[in-house]
Amino acid sequence: MRKSLKWLPVFILIWMNVQVTWAQQSIQTPEQFLGYKLGEQFTFHSRVLDYVNYLAAQAPNRIKLQEYGKTYEGRPLVLAYVASEENLPRLEEIRENNLKLAGVQQGQAQGSQPAIVWMSYNIHGNESVSTEAVMQVLYELANPANTQTQNWLKNTLVIVDPCVNPDGRERYVQWYKQAAAQGGNAMPYAWEHNEPWPGGRPNHYYFDLNRDWAWQTQIESKQRLAVYNNWLPQVHADFHEMGVEAPYYFSPAAKPFHESITPWQRQFQNTIGDYNRSYFDKNNWLYFTRESFDLFYPSYGDTWPTFNGAIGMTYEQGGSGRAGLAIKTQSGDTLTLTDRIAHHVAASMATMQATSEKADQIKQEFKKYYENNLNKPGGNYKAFVVKADGNRAGNVKALTDYLDRQQIQYGYAGKSSSGRGFNYSTGKEENVKVGEKDLVISMYQPKSTLVKVLFEPNAALEDSLTYDITSWAMPYAFGVQAYAMKKKLEPQNKQHAAATIATPTIEKPYAYLVRWNNLQDLKFLTELMKQGIKVRMAEKAFETDKQQYAAGTLIITRTGNEKLGDKFDAIVRDLAKQQTIDLAATATGFVSSGADFGSGSVRYLKMPKVALMTGEGVSPYAFGEVWHYFEQQINYPVTAINTSYFKNVPLHEFDVLILPSGNYNKVLDEQTLEQVKNWVKSGGKLIAMESAAAFLVGKKDFDLKKKGEDKAEGEKAKEKKEENPYQYLKTYGDREREALAEEVQGSVFRVNLDKSHPLAFGYGDTYFALIRSSNTFEYLKEGWNVGVLKKDNYTTGFVGSAIKEKLQNALILGAQPMGNGQVIYMADNPLFRGFWHSGKLMFGNAVFVVGQ
Repeated sequence: MRKSLKWLPVFILIWMNVQVTWAQQSIQTPEQFLGYKLGEQFTFHSRVLDYVNYLAAQAPNRIKLQEYGKTYEGRPLVLAYVASEENLPRLEEIRENNLKLAGVQQGQAQGSQPAIVWMSYNIHGNESVSTEAVMQVLYELANPANTQTQNWLKNTLVIVDPCVNPDGRERYVQWYKQAAAQGGNAMPYAWEHNEPWPGGRPNHYYFDLNRDWAWQTQIESKQRLAVYNNWLPQVHADFHEMGVEAPYYFSPAAKPFHESITPWQRQFQNTIGDYNRSYFDKNNWLYFTRESFDLFYPSYGDTWPTFNGAIGMTYEQGGSGRAGLAIKTQSGDTLTLTDRIAHHVAASMATMQATSEKADQIKQEFKKYYENNLNKPGGNYKAFVVKADGNRAGNVKALTDYLDRQQIQYGYAGKSSSGRGFNYSTGKEENVKVGEKDLVISMYQPKSTLVKVLFEPNAALEDSLTYDITSWAMPYAFGVQAYAMKKKLEPQNKQHAAATIATPTIEKPYAYLVRWNNLQDLKFLTELMKQGIKVRMAEKAFETDKQQYAAGTLIITRTGNEKLGDKFDAIVRDLAKQQTIDLAATATGFVSSGADFGSGSVRYLKMPKVALMTGEGVSPYAFGEVWHYFEQQINYPVTAINTSYFKNVPLHEFDVLILPSGNYNKVLDEQTLEQVKNWVKSGGKLIAMESAAAFLVGKKDFDLKKKGEDKAEGEKAKEKKEENPYQYLKTYGDREREALAEEVQGSVFRVNLDKSHPLAFGYGDTYFALIRSSNTFEYLKEGWNVGVLKKDNYTTGFVGSAIKEKLQNALILGAQPMGNGQVIYMADNPLFRGFWHSGKLMFGNAVFVVGQ
């Protein structure tokens, strides 16, 4: 008996192995698990994750899951790592080896190393087919009977993000299930093919996550790219949808290619295109390449990975939010969700196959890419210097925080030197003196290509037909004085001594003083207001205790805050410490120059109640940028008011009304606009941004005029007489290029400021704005022209030849008194995509300071 029992553990092990093998061979398909065929209906995000979790449980030796974060609405963000049975236990070793290949981590890679491909699905929520397709893709990878995928996994690690934007996807799927006819209605006029505002494309805050890869303003981007940077895959594929009438798009991409994209990266785009063609030709599916989708703007899911050493690609399937389950096209065919799924599955397979079969070459070129970055960086400039003197500390801190997220190395000069460099402020080459405390970003580092792309003063544009903005240099975006240096300059000190935060030495001062320089100071103000602290602001510069203070300085007096007793000092000091604010104190309200603290020019800042227009007619993106600013950046309450009931809102309950860019013809009819004007005249403040400002042009009591409106009839007649008689003889094939003459594609301009006006407090004489519209205005005749473009204010980026004149002598920022209130005009959006840091204090001035 004892002898036979010796073999029992062996039998148990054999039985367990048989059970595991049987389970793996009987993994349920998506149809078996969900209870319907893929393409018959849309799948809720939670059910997608249920299936992903099921696959991981059924194939634990090939799939490992990681929850890398949550969305703003609390939905899980998940990655699936799929590898061979030999490689899955080695994930951490593979990750470290790959970072060693890139030089990001010290040491030599050990052992065999697979190529790494990362595939991102559904970054635009209503481009929902890709998350349906990913279930089939993961099944094929998990299925041991699929010998093709199992062979690919022998030398390929596949990282899959099943849904980058769950909040947007759920907004679309929830609506579609409510609006769709049973089984779907293919008529394009049906309700289900016409999404309501704001649509499912953006995330919770209505940001386009596919334009946030480089800027990482959104929580989804920050969490995802922290993981991405810890892997640095060699191939990245981003799955999208486009218009219903289009077929399928895959690489190679269209021009312009950014000059920093290597010949190898271009070549392998062609190679992957070849693999895709084999799948699509076999099935007689239509497709196109080399059109529409370029590789220039650095914040897409194809370009940002490319500038981090990967082969980055966009895949676009015709359909998007309009397509639903099925839709009739102009050709008379019916495009079905099933068709769309099949195309994305095929492109996924082609990408994995190409990566697997070219794995050795991919790894070699990846290593070479980073070696060149480290030893032979491209471009004319070899270092970028951010000055310690003359820069607002908060702006520099915001920049270094950004560099940390990008894993870009930087340090401090450590010693003085000099050389030739490009001055971002003047736009000229000049002699530069580098101080020992200056911030230095060397091009001799693993991520030098990304540094070049983000910091280059003028991005070389080989073709003006590009898809997005054309200028984004970080010194302009963060509002810092910086230089691009032509000589190699390595930082001596990797970490600068931590800046000491000034703390008051007077125990119970007459007043606390805070200089008004950056967004951190605004956050300090809003926290004080929420704590019930009364705050004043100096309209004029002053001197006290032998210290100079500029206009805009916050003055927090004990007078007016007596009811708080000893809590007053504790609250102010604690908040200053939390916000890393330099807090000064004075024992007197008398100043040696300027206005004493009891002067009428030292204004009490009332805590404003802010309303923000939202709904049909308002740009979802423009609304989201303002909404995110209040809730996530300065943590201040804002009330969103929908256009559908705006006319019934008692405006006297609010101090500020913000109109983001949009079409206000319906919501602000003559009667409703009159109500708004009466509210302004009674002391309200109206902030009109971009096309909202343009809407007010020509309206009674609003002084805003478009450029050229006031030309005399004789002058107009003279211009007509001098017209080129052949100007209308245009070539149809050149129509897109000729249209660019009337465009400005996200270009940087130097805006001249009236720094004495509260809208410009915290700034100097100039501010660099990212101008994206040729919708320019005349100088105000009744009011204050706070920010203007003069002649030759262009700095960098593409500007069409036909509108260069319109972008001279034009109003960008204006303030018009109206009765007891104010109208603030913003032709430029200082909150664009949340990444133009240098504009954020100015928007805060508009809300909290102007008119107080």
